[in-house]
Amino acid sequence: MKTKEATWYVAFTGFLLVLLLLAGVSGAAEKTKKGTSPVVAEGKSVKVHYSLTVDGKVVDSSKGREPIQFKPGTRQMIPGFEKAVMGMKAGQKKSFRVSPDEGYGRVNLKLKKDVPKSQLPADTPPKAGMTIYAQTKKGQRIPGRIMEVKKDTVVIDFNHHLAGKTLHFDVEVIEVK
Repeated sequence: MKTKEATWYVAFTGFLLVLLLLAGVSGAAEKTKKGTSPVVAEGKSVKVHYSLTVDGKVVDSSKGREPIQFKPGTRQMIPGFEKAVMGMKAGQKKSFRVSPDEGYGRVNLKLKKDVPKSQLPADTPPKAGMTIYAQTKKGQRIPGRIMEVKKDTVVIDFNHHLAGKTLHFDVEVIEVK
């Protein structure tokens, strides 16, 4: 090759190399942008596996079942659970605690009622530990646990059974859409 042609060839080859490198960097940046996993956020559809422990005992778990699905921001989950999983991506695992205030609330003593036995179904004798259902004025059924059976009345607790409890969750985000 002549010197002028060699210089042009080297310059052109260098120019092509720079273009290819820039295209590669740009393509990598585009892949990263497109390949970014969505994070748990309001309005997303989220699937998680979880295990719930209270007072050292597992009280609920999705292990062996389908993951639960919910949409953050729609009040399908307790507030503390939603807050803890926000920003997580599919494949991430996390353990966290939820206080009663961010879980099922504190125990409300006004929700413990003395109810005359005559207001209970006659076909089943009441026993401590039984769950019965009461109906609100609006027609909503709410569960209550019989705490104590007295001579003419029973003490029924209409608090959620996890009210007043600190909840410990182990969560794995399965999918975010």
